[in-house]
Amino acid sequence: MAHNKGSSLSNSRGREIYVGSEIRDSISLLDVLYSNAFEEEDIDSAVAKKTEVDFYRGAPPQWLNFCWAERATSADKTTPFIKRDGYTELIDNIKKRRKGDLTSTMNLLHQPGSGGTTLAKQVLWDMRKTLRCAVLTGPTSDITAIAKQVIHLFTAGSQGQQNTVLLLLEDERILDNLQGAIMKEIAERNITTHMPVVIILNCVRKAVIKQEDHNNSRHVILRTKLSEAEKQQFEEKQIEISRSYSNEHKQFHGFNIMRENFCGDYVKETSAILGDVRKNRRPKNSQLLAFLSLVNAYVPGSHLLQSQCQEFLGPPDPIYGGPSFEQRMKPFTHLIVTFPTRQGQDKHVRMAHPLIAEQCVKVLATAGVTRSDTARNFLTEFCREEVQQFLVQDMLTKREMGEERKDTFSRLIQDIEGEESKSNVVSVLQLASNKFKQNPFFPQNLARFFYIETRAYFKAEKWAKIAKDRDPKSSFVADTLGQVYKNHLKSRIKVEQGSSFPKEQGSVRFPKEQGSFKVPEEQHSISAQEILQLSKKAFDAFKDEERAAENEQGADMQDDGMTKVSRIFNNRGLFGYLQVANIVFDSLVSLDNNWQKVLTMEISADSLSIGQKKLFKYKPLITSLRDEVERKCEFFDGYLTYSKPSIEKNEPPYIWTDVKNCYRKYVGTCTPIHSQFAVGIPLQKLKEEMAIAFPGLLSCLDKGYDESNLSRITTLWGEIKKEWEKKKKHDNNKAAQNFILANIILSKVEAASPVLTPLPILRGILEKRLLGNFGNQTPEFYFLGLLLFWPEEHKKMGFNVDLNKCVLEMQESFENTYKKHLRSRYLRPLIFLGKGEGLSRLVHRSKIDNLLARENPMAGPDSIDQKWSLGEVWRVPIVQDLLLPVIGVVRQHRVFACVDGKEIEVCADQRSKVWKSGEICFYLGFTIRGPVAYGIHYPSHSDRIKEEEPRKMLEVPDIKLIEDGAVRSCTTCANVMESTNWVQVEPVAITKEAPMFSTSPPGRYECRVSGLRWVCKTYVSLQYQFSSWEPHRAMMKSLGYKQGGPLLDVTVISGELEEVQLPHFACFGDEPSFKEKVRVLHVEDSGVSVEQVDEVTRFHVKILHPSFSPKGVLVRSGFPVKAHCDLLLYQANTAFLTLHAYLVPCDSSVEQAMKKKEQSYGYRSIRKPQPVKSLRMKDWFSLTTSSPSAEVKPPVWFELPQNINLIQKAIAILIS
Repeated sequence: MAHNKGSSLSNSRGREIYVGSEIRDSISLLDVLYSNAFEEEDIDSAVAKKTEVDFYRGAPPQWLNFCWAERATSADKTTPFIKRDGYTELIDNIKKRRKGDLTSTMNLLHQPGSGGTTLAKQVLWDMRKTLRCAVLTGPTSDITAIAKQVIHLFTAGSQGQQNTVLLLLEDERILDNLQGAIMKEIAERNITTHMPVVIILNCVRKAVIKQEDHNNSRHVILRTKLSEAEKQQFEEKQIEISRSYSNEHKQFHGFNIMRENFCGDYVKETSAILGDVRKNRRPKNSQLLAFLSLVNAYVPGSHLLQSQCQEFLGPPDPIYGGPSFEQRMKPFTHLIVTFPTRQGQDKHVRMAHPLIAEQCVKVLATAGVTRSDTARNFLTEFCREEVQQFLVQDMLTKREMGEERKDTFSRLIQDIEGEESKSNVVSVLQLASNKFKQNPFFPQNLARFFYIETRAYFKAEKWAKIAKDRDPKSSFVADTLGQVYKNHLKSRIKVEQGSSFPKEQGSVRFPKEQGSFKVPEEQHSISAQEILQLSKKAFDAFKDEERAAENEQGADMQDDGMTKVSRIFNNRGLFGYLQVANIVFDSLVSLDNNWQKVLTMEISADSLSIGQKKLFKYKPLITSLRDEVERKCEFFDGYLTYSKPSIEKNEPPYIWTDVKNCYRKYVGTCTPIHSQFAVGIPLQKLKEEMAIAFPGLLSCLDKGYDESNLSRITTLWGEIKKEWEKKKKHDNNKAAQNFILANIILSKVEAASPVLTPLPILRGILEKRLLGNFGNQTPEFYFLGLLLFWPEEHKKMGFNVDLNKCVLEMQESFENTYKKHLRSRYLRPLIFLGKGEGLSRLVHRSKIDNLLARENPMAGPDSIDQKWSLGEVWRVPIVQDLLLPVIGVVRQHRVFACVDGKEIEVCADQRSKVWKSGEICFYLGFTIRGPVAYGIHYPSHSDRIKEEEPRKMLEVPDIKLIEDGAVRSCTTCANVMESTNWVQVEPVAITKEAPMFSTSPPGRYECRVSGLRWVCKTYVSLQYQFSSWEPHRAMMKSLGYKQGGPLLDVTVISGELEEVQLPHFACFGDEPSFKEKVRVLHVEDSGVSVEQVDEVTRFHVKILHPSFSPKGVLVRSGFPVKAHCDLLLYQANTAFLTLHAYLVPCDSSVEQAMKKKEQSYGYRSIRKPQPVKSLRMKDWFSLTTSSPSAEVKPPVWFELPQNINLIQKAIAILIS
């Protein structure tokens, strides 16, 4: 796209601002669609036609395609650019998000070849005048740089010219990181805005569209299937194309395939030209077509560079007079497309359509050119390591999501195995491994194929070690070796189960008092030694993986430049260890039940030394198993309780099942022989209840424990606490915190349980430890401190705990304890602050889940999870009745809770909800990192809660309690229509200088202070304030208008208005054509405009479906105007009755200004009825008194001026 001095971007008012080269250069990673794209250019019709032909043939759309089609349509030369059915849904979703969060995402899921990219770009083109549209085209390795450029695009222009960015993204892997980086940039630059900063349109190719995708409101689906309406559009366009391109349109495969509703017959007919291809001595262009087919069939949307294709074809080069690339590809030219990318870059080459690519692969395979032949030929003859590595990696290693779960291997590998043989898979992966000698993923996938598909475990071991050597710091690569050993062990046990073999030589013997292994006459062929031998290899491999994972840093953690960076913590080493431990336990116990006693440490492993030297070398492994299992299960206890993969996604159920089973086998059955006697039994009982650690206690309610279970657990922790305090154990804080938490959890089941310890005693236990060592506690301890010491409503708290310090210490403790493991995961809310007192105000998350399930018994867990992820849970009445709304404030994107006269900093659950500084309300929850604000809402202040009425924070005022105000009267215009039945509302402002706020349910409202009226069909929140007319007087005069009322700046915070009515003071009682003399001034960042009104009533003008910016009523100059007036009187406390008097038009902004001014002098207002009829501007009026014994000295006269800024004060003294 050509750039000239006139490149422009839209602002939020729909106007355009011009940008210079410095802004364009600063957003080089983005292909920005400027709002005036092509408008100042004379487009070469030949270029436009060539671009159109390329598009119909199958090339991706260029911006010129949309521009050319738009111009032709406007000139009635062609039918409009075809819009797939998802177009309207996308537009509507984007419009909704314009009223939403700072950053938001919507996904366009499209099956390959269905036109998803075209649809997405079409939406950007059509919204270029409304939003700042761009496509991310640069490298995605530097997320921070992308975020900075997105923000730069948002803020481009002078102050007040910001506008939302609509960003098209085609790499979903960077989505979460990009949103986080954008929010971080917003906070660092302290950007305050009333609009979203960016809406990300994530365009995702997805071969299999599942039902859950349709159920997600963030998804728009595009399939390879046309609706009847779409078919009609394509038929109309086909008639037009056949006229314009009579000789070419039959080869417009991109268009024709869609017109034929993706019909297989058309694709087969088109690809039949390959039927004569033979395997041997194929010409270069036939080989190149096979490469393109393979690449586009298995990596849709990919391409090869034309320069590389030319190089493969060999001389003569077109540069030196040889035939063009298209000529050299004959007779296959019509099956491929070439197209430019950015200006000056090499052209791209790809197949005309993914379906053609897939069909060509099948035809070639039938002709003897198999997929593996093409893949090997591509690797040896075409690939250069530095260019093609990632394309080959996607083809051979990228696993797609199937109907139920992720595929085991890439589609190409699965097809080679299914259509050819396993040996061909091996040869392709071996060739790729040898071709790209530094890449670990090819040997890793070869190892996976060997152990999963061929069960060649020794070969799998070899290639897994090669992969590990290539990237020794990667825990994810290291995982494969552990999986090889684990699956080898499983395979041996499965294969040999049920078989009978001779006795094992040298059986294990135990002392008689401990029992002995029975030596069965017939037993399994796998011996205890073999089980331990294989399992030791697996255990060691998973430990290596765990160490590598511990050494990996997250992208948001301090990096030394040498450490491996991973966005998430890899838990597969820990989990793999537990899986192997499960296998070992089951397999050894199946040999003899006495192994259970050894593995659980109920009896000593020294028994192995008697007559069994082969097993003795495994004694360290056997003796360490229980403790290792317990440590790893404790990790998962916290990992799964405190966090989940994301707000939308839960952990697979099998993880918790395997962890729980392993724990119960090794730990939850008996007391180990090395336990301390005094507390060993109580501790073991708690382990059997899986309530030995803080996370386990928290999840007791999720497990469905009843009062009996919880009473027993609470009692046991009380005993342990006393015993450890007596012995002054260093970790008696752990016993204290678990004892306190057990009481809290028990109180959720039975608040009157006799086992419960009174709250003051629990607070005392905690306060003593907090004050004794405030800065060196666990996150769990600070968590309890916040729960117990968070101030209660209307109650003086008799303790001295600095909650702000507690929050800071908790966050630091979290950083040191959990951040590495929980990075990039969503921290679950564990407890919420509810209504009530004491422990009863603490609401466990499970209670909300149970209420939601009870309200809708037919809804499954997925439905409830979706309510949480979409934030719908905060709008559910039963949840609102349960939780306590909290008043807070936002400053520089930081959130503070206002409690007990203090401000305590809390985190925002969704940072994108924090728009601007100002008062907010929310529900308070507690994660393991600290307090969090959920359901953040910027309320209108008419529903703001008074300190003594915190319950009404999120409620709209009861309309029954609001009286209807009296309608103003004027005898001059009694004949003019005026609507009634308006509910009078009192706005609220935090300070006298701040804007006014109102919130209202559906209805008709009038603000008592400003006179503003509005009508709404849904709940709406407004912010409004008076603005000055002064900057606009010269313009008004030049247009022949004068002021007719206050200038009001109105912002709709949430909801939508059907109409708004602006107050005016003009009296039209004897002027029948008054509507023609009234207009509204519309103030925008780019200037001002004058608009017509929908209706003029006695005291207001009506505007339907308004858009907002400062607005005020204008009256045509040149004819005498009467005004509804007020006499404002202010009295001073002096010896004489001194008055300040003003005769002013009924303008609430003037009245507010006068009131503020006079009160600053110490004057008070005297209420007086307004004049009963209107007064003429520029007339003079006198002030008199009706009292016969009083007079006004000196005599006072008023002139009623046309310019309200010229209002003069009259000072009078009444002497009686």
